[in-house]
Amino acid sequence: MLVRLLVLPLLAGLVPLLAAPATAQAASACTGRPAKTVGFSTGELRVYKSRAHVCAVTVAKKPGKRRTMSVTLQPRGGRKVSDKGSYTKMAGPVTVNALNRCVRATGAIGKKSVSTGWILC
Repeated sequence: MLVRLLVLPLLAGLVPLLAAPATAQAASACTGRPAKTVGFSTGELRVYKSRAHVCAVTVAKKPGKRRTMSVTLQPRGGRKVSDKGSYTKMAGPVTVNALNRCVRATGAIGKKSVSTGWILC
C-alpha cells in the first residue's frame, strides 16, 4: 500500500514529460518570429527572424511522397547556405547570421520554385 502511494504521484508527474516531444515536433523547425511566408503551387517557403539570425524552410503542401526539395538562404555580402535532397515533408532548416543585413531566400519542390528577393533590410 505504501509503495502504491509513492509510485502513483511519480507516474502522474511523468505523463506531461512523455507528451512533450510530440508537441515539440509539431512546432516549426526554425526559432524566431515568422518574417515572411511565400506560397507556390507545391508548397511554401517560410522565413523566420530572431535578433541576429534568419532561418528558412520549404514545406510541401501535400507531404508523403518523396521528391526533390530545396531551401537556400543568403545574407547580403555573404555565402549561400542550402539544403537540397529527396524529402517527404520539408527541406531545411537553414540558418545564417544576419544582424542588420538583408537576406534572400529560395525554396523549391520538384520543378516549382519561389524566391523572396532581398528582404528584412
